[in-house]
Amino acid sequence: MKILALVAGALLFTACDGSSANQPAIDARLAGYIAGIKAVDNHAHPMRPIQPGAPADTEYDALPLDGIPPFQLPWRLRPENPEWAAAAHALYGVPASDTGKAYARAVADARDRVLKQQGNNFPAWVLDKAGIDVMFANRVAMGPGLAPPRFRWVAFDDALMLPLDTRAEAARSPDTQPLYPREAALLHRYMAALKLTALPPTLDGYVQAVIAPTLQQQRDSGAVAVKFEAAYLRPLDFDTPDPAAARAVYARYVRGGTPTHAEYKILEDYLFREIARRAGGLGMAVHIHVLYEFGGYYSPSGSAPHLLESVADDPSLRGTNFVMLHGGWPLVDETMSLLGKPNMYADISMMTQFIEPSTLARVLRDWLSQWPEKVLFGTDAFDGGPTQGWDQSTYLAATSARKALGLALTGMMRDGEISRARAEQLARMVLRENALTLYRMKGQ
Repeated sequence: MKILALVAGALLFTACDGSSANQPAIDARLAGYIAGIKAVDNHAHPMRPIQPGAPADTEYDALPLDGIPPFQLPWRLRPENPEWAAAAHALYGVPASDTGKAYARAVADARDRVLKQQGNNFPAWVLDKAGIDVMFANRVAMGPGLAPPRFRWVAFDDALMLPLDTRAEAARSPDTQPLYPREAALLHRYMAALKLTALPPTLDGYVQAVIAPTLQQQRDSGAVAVKFEAAYLRPLDFDTPDPAAARAVYARYVRGGTPTHAEYKILEDYLFREIARRAGGLGMAVHIHVLYEFGGYYSPSGSAPHLLESVADDPSLRGTNFVMLHGGWPLVDETMSLLGKPNMYADISMMTQFIEPSTLARVLRDWLSQWPEKVLFGTDAFDGGPTQGWDQSTYLAATSARKALGLALTGMMRDGEISRARAEQLARMVLRENALTLYRMKGQ
């Protein structure tokens, strides 16, 4: 109860912007209700609880960005943003007034103390602090401390689209140079798990011997979805494939040689649909990174939501549910235009960290006025360094999401668009119920 009171208090205190002399920006009763909802986090990168001195966790992402050239972060993600210190204070009691090396040491020491006390329960402890019931973990593999029912696996499957030599693809930019080798290593890992030492000679053989059993293994290991980070590698224009052309490209290069970019696109377009169709057949959703960041050479135009229109309109993929991660920010109107498709959804992960709650509230108000059953809560919690751990990221994002939702729903209530009962229902839908329905977890 103390945690819920703190969250509700934070909602009210930080949302009072002085716009009205008589009433706060967020209805107090609604703030308390929102604070009490145990959320389902659609997208995050939680870390295994590693005790001091133990080997680092290296499986938190298929494409960690620490290998690409340095690039500037939006203001809210920078360590000097005081919200990170506020999160550390809320989690560990570290004085927000500390600065510099003393502050970094204080955060590290406080985190280590709790980690030692909690052991493998540390990730669940973080979720409890943030009011999160279930977190979907985007990881290469799970591990101690990240077990169901609190953590559910989302597997990475871009590597399955890239069976041929990717050196020409990698050479396109300084960002892609270190990323493609990581995908090659992951495909090798998947093939090793199947006891395969060489690619099958035909594309149909590759689909049957590598893609199909890998997806089945992922589902059997508890995956609720598969994730594509393709926008870091190529545009999201997965065109209607030419199966004969894709088979010809595969056959031409399976035993050596490097495809041209145009040839590789033909193959990827075909394999993306194969993976998505089969994932849907196994009951797994397909998550796609749709955001204008990250990286100094990242292509914002290549991650525009409208590029997924051919996927959304493919009749053979209507049995697969797609989630546009990060809401396609800042092209949120494009995202909303796709939410009318029966199998398209969006979450607000990373938007809960990128943008201020007041800005996110405007997005939520638009989306909830038209497609309320298609909107999912998410944090995109990640490890950003000593003073920006995934624990702080989780807390900051969850708190921001509740503020934004409170602002949006309060505005809709005061404008007579919805009743209080409907506002509470919408809050439950966004924070919890839409995810439970989408992932068939109603018994959770």
